Amino acid sequence: MKNITTNIRKTILNMANASGSPHIGSALSCTDIISTLYFKVMNISKPISNDRDYFLLSKAHSAMALYGTLYEKDFLDKKTIEGYYQNGGTLPAHTDRDTSDFIEISAGSLGHGLPIALGIANSIKLKNESNKVFVLLGDGEMQEGSVWEAAMLAPKLGVDNLTIFIDHNNLQGYGRATELVEFYPVKEKWESFGWETYVIDGHDCKEIERVSKIQSSKPKAIICNTTKGKGVSFMEDELIWHYFIVTDEIKEQALKELI
Repeated sequence: MKNITTNIRKTILNMANASGSPHIGSALSCTDIISTLYFKVMNISKPISNDRDYFLLSKAHSAMALYGTLYEKDFLDKKTIEGYYQNGGTLPAHTDRDTSDFIEISAGSLGHGLPIALGIANSIKLKNESNKVFVLLGDGEMQEGSVWEAAMLAPKLGVDNLTIFIDHNNLQGYGRATELVEFYPVKEKWESFGWETYVIDGHDCKEIERVSKIQSSKPKAIICNTTKGKGVSFMEDELIWHYFIVTDEIKEQALKELI
């Protein structure tokens, strides 16, 4: 997994540089979570099939992490990756389900991924099928009321096939998530809503895999302690990399750390 995540981070840096797009820090933050799901946990293959597991990226401004993972998995080709965030290109800055069979939802406005995932998970249960549903939220995204509406409903529906990951890096667009809207204690909140809840290192691929595979009679919430900009020392835990652009010089400097 170390080689896989390094390759994905390199792809993210190249995409951000070529497109002049923001959100590099957000993408690097959740790379280990998404890549572990696709390479170690989920039942998903090419071509797409109805018995697949589902992954929904609710914090869709981190789309480069998903695109990079799909490219490394050979679900997206090089031409598609090179068309990211270009006029007349192939992939938008936030996910669009019409761009690929492997992009499950159009997203961008925060708070939508979990309610959609809940609907998918419930429909699977009603049909007595075995697909699993995984969704990635940002910690700042927990400020959205729609997240908590879905959180209350999920245990009542018995969706034990639903797992959420919270990218807990404590940085969002304008500052520390906990300073903008207080949402602690996170673990105790999800537990009180009836979820089986874990707190893990969101950059430990073995731990992500282990907890993802735990069987439960409840929906699961996995709080992943992460670092924004993970993998590039001068980007780590720095708010500016939510929006700063990766110039040629910055890209070369960052790539040297990922060799």
